[in-house]
Amino acid sequence: MGQAAWALRDNRLRTTLSILGITIGIAAVMAVGTISASGRYLIFNELETFGLKSVWVSRTNEEKDPSRSIRKGTGIEIVDLDALQAGCCPAVRWISPVVYQNKGARLLVRTGNHFSNAQVSGVGAEYATINNDNLTAGHFLKPEDIDHHRPIAVIGSKVAEDLFGSSPDPIGKELRIDDKKYTIVGLLEHKSRDFLASIGSAGGQDANNRILVPYTTLQMQLGTRDIQVIQAEATDLEQADIAVTQIVSVLEKLHNHSYTYKSDTMAKYISTSNRILEGVSLIGIVAASISLLVGGMGIMNIVSTSVLERTREIGLRKAVGASKQDILFQFLMESVIISVIGGMLGLLLGAAASLILAWVTGFPLTPSWYMVVLALVVSIVVGLLSGLYPARRAAKLRPVIALRYE
Repeated sequence: MGQAAWALRDNRLRTTLSILGITIGIAAVMAVGTISASGRYLIFNELETFGLKSVWVSRTNEEKDPSRSIRKGTGIEIVDLDALQAGCCPAVRWISPVVYQNKGARLLVRTGNHFSNAQVSGVGAEYATINNDNLTAGHFLKPEDIDHHRPIAVIGSKVAEDLFGSSPDPIGKELRIDDKKYTIVGLLEHKSRDFLASIGSAGGQDANNRILVPYTTLQMQLGTRDIQVIQAEATDLEQADIAVTQIVSVLEKLHNHSYTYKSDTMAKYISTSNRILEGVSLIGIVAASISLLVGGMGIMNIVSTSVLERTREIGLRKAVGASKQDILFQFLMESVIISVIGGMLGLLLGAAASLILAWVTGFPLTPSWYMVVLALVVSIVVGLLSGLYPARRAAKLRPVIALRYE
């Protein structure tokens, strides 16, 4: 190893250029892996705010036959909800109705002289579990609140800010939804969907600008028995499509196929996100691999040149008893030393790049330990493969021919 280090020291410029090639390649691999992992964490952290196993079913108002009039109603009523909750959908763990004002109209929310443009939704007691909602104060809607049509509300952080300013605890205070008074019993934990909102995939609703009330209470206020949406949680992510099929089948049978229904699942968005992230990662890895290939060719070049320049030295060493394995090991060590030094510098450069990007973007771009290990292993493998051919060529040189080389 000492002889390999001295040989590299004698050719500082070529050694430095080869190290630089490996450094850039390893830094690129590490940066791509870090950005990919952090991007996955960021996206899935925000997707989780919808409930990863959530499914939605609602009526579609589209009619392909122009001669037929569109039937009124949402196609989902309380009796349908009772049937769905009776255990006829094995792939469904929890189910909740969602009731809201017709599109194009919004209920007036106010308290005193303060107003809010919050979306008011009537939901069931299981909604918080399905939608992955947590509370920072108070409690969520209970089954008895639903059964007794109680005028209570759970509000989002933006609603609390709009109506009560900097008041730290809105629990127990009242607000009006149109002309009906509601008592606030819960405050929802803040949800971040900034990244999804930036790409137009946040669902069209501010998660922190919501008011949740018992769906039975809102139905009474609106004078309807209709339910706009069924939101449910599948027993497993892989069961999401089956859960949708079961819910739609029950609704179609109950209404004699008078309505058609549309559905959506978080599983679909998760699958799409995975495909996009995998595609981006693949492109990045290919680009980084090209950098590593260039670095490996640089190592092969410097070791080959070193073999050529030291042919007489190789012949002399063989003449005094050095074996093929000794010669092979020396030149392999030269390539490994270059790649390891380049790998270590690449790790530092990649970590620095990740930290700078995290500071600029505000995203959690933290290098992971497995990417560090992978980068080191890759650098060693590149060094071994790049140095193998010239090292074997040096080991096969015949002493007599090598000593005659000028």
